[in-house]
Amino acid sequence: MDPRAQATRYIPGMAEPKVLVIVLAGGEGKRMLPLTQDRAKPAVPFGGSYRIIDFALSNFANSRYLKIVVLTQYKSHSLDRHISQTWRFSGLLGNYVTPVPAQMRRGPHWFAGSADAIYQNLNLIGDENPDVVCVFGADHIYRMDVSQMVEQHLASGAGVTVAAIPVGYEEAKSFGVIEADEHGKIKAFHEKSPTPPTIIGDDTRCLASMGNYVFTTKTLIDIVTPTGEDGQHTDIGGHIIPALTAAGVAHVYDFSKNEVPGQDDREKGYWRDVGTLDSYYDANMDLLSPVPVFNLYNDKWPVFTSHQPLPPAKISRGAGGEPSYVDGSLLCAGSIVSGAHVERSIASPGVRVHHDAHVTDSILFPGVVVGPGARINRCILDKNVVVPAGARIGFDAAADAARFTISDHGIVVIEKDFAF
Repeated sequence: MDPRAQATRYIPGMAEPKVLVIVLAGGEGKRMLPLTQDRAKPAVPFGGSYRIIDFALSNFANSRYLKIVVLTQYKSHSLDRHISQTWRFSGLLGNYVTPVPAQMRRGPHWFAGSADAIYQNLNLIGDENPDVVCVFGADHIYRMDVSQMVEQHLASGAGVTVAAIPVGYEEAKSFGVIEADEHGKIKAFHEKSPTPPTIIGDDTRCLASMGNYVFTTKTLIDIVTPTGEDGQHTDIGGHIIPALTAAGVAHVYDFSKNEVPGQDDREKGYWRDVGTLDSYYDANMDLLSPVPVFNLYNDKWPVFTSHQPLPPAKISRGAGGEPSYVDGSLLCAGSIVSGAHVERSIASPGVRVHHDAHVTDSILFPGVVVGPGARINRCILDKNVVVPAGARIGFDAAADAARFTISDHGIVVIEKDFAF
């Protein structure tokens, strides 16, 4: 295979390219346990009203790329249901968002990696016959006009374009870092190097791969299809990108230059990988500052999701007439704070916080009930957890560790339906 012969150079003014989107949502999410005990990581609630996958899908919807398949595998029921009930485009113009579970189309085995997941579903690409295939992850929080990356990809004549974000030199040591020339052509890929290469002209930052890719269709089909010489490439980051880099057809897209309507300079380039409990917690807390670095209220590039028919959030006095105190928090539809104290926290739909309870720096999933006089601090409570009256969680690390999961940074995580 010679990928250099397969790229199509974009000419400004030419017809819009036909784009198929493949969202990879089949990972196990082990680092997110217990939140992923019963659900796939992209289905984990985020920001009160959303699921993590809503952010990636909203970027494509706002970019007007409306033919989307979501490849699922582990514990996919919650994710499949959310996509099927929420992400329903009109079929009149052939638009769709379709969850596609692992079907063992190439033999009796699950997906062996991201590239194998695509290989096992090449029929989906054949059905659409697109010019370009966007292959994106499902577990990041960010806004992006993907059409700008696609336009650069076609204009460059690359076989693959890799989205990357500038990060500090020390931070880059925990990422896959891209070494590119002044024209954006990738020279090498360095996985978690102790001495990562810096950006040309900026020796303080490096280009970290975001795990999002735009492929010319034939390049993608050829590179994921096993050959007698090379065997099968099972992983995009570990196998596909190095192979296409060696072939000289891999380019980089600098995400920090992406322009999104309604986005200010503080949010430009915002991207969070929420693959661990602590990164997930921190990204949620980003939403709570008076002027948040990631603004959910940008109606020019909205984050779409479904909403239950619930009444507005309610803040009232408690049973004894004591007032509520709520500050720096998100209260979703159907939540009730009754004579309680809620500060720097997220109350998802249907949450109840009873009189004299204190909730600080915490995330409460749908259906959580905090009993009278309870104290919750730096916690994530999964769905339907009922905290007994007077309970104290997040104050005694040893006592909490005996019953609950504690993250590396000390966040207490209580699993769904936990019985006290």
